[in-house]
Amino acid sequence: MHIEDLLKKKNIKLTSARVTLLKLLEAAQKPLSYEDIKESISMDKATFYRNMTKFEQEGLLNAFESNNKMRYFELKLTPHAHFVCIVCHRVECIKNIDISLADYEIHTVVINGKCKNCI
Repeated sequence: MHIEDLLKKKNIKLTSARVTLLKLLEAAQKPLSYEDIKESISMDKATFYRNMTKFEQEGLLNAFESNNKMRYFELKLTPHAHFVCIVCHRVECIKNIDISLADYEIHTVVINGKCKNCI
């Protein structure tokens, strides 16, 4: 589904800034923070977070906070875990872990530890 159609389906006002944000997340191979994409967008930090909160409320995004207090966002596609290095703060998606629990709806799982480069 195109980003524009997704916004229309959720009754979210279509703006070029919102389309840009969602396209950046769609193209990303991992969750992104404001710091990761601030050079690619033309909006202030408050507007960025206001839009991301709206997307999250409408069920378009998963979000989590890492151990360095940065908030990361990704399009809500399939449930999977994330690994956050406690030393270098690198974030990785981990697709091969079964995180299904009976009678629960899992949105995101965050595993903290040291990556192979920081051990």
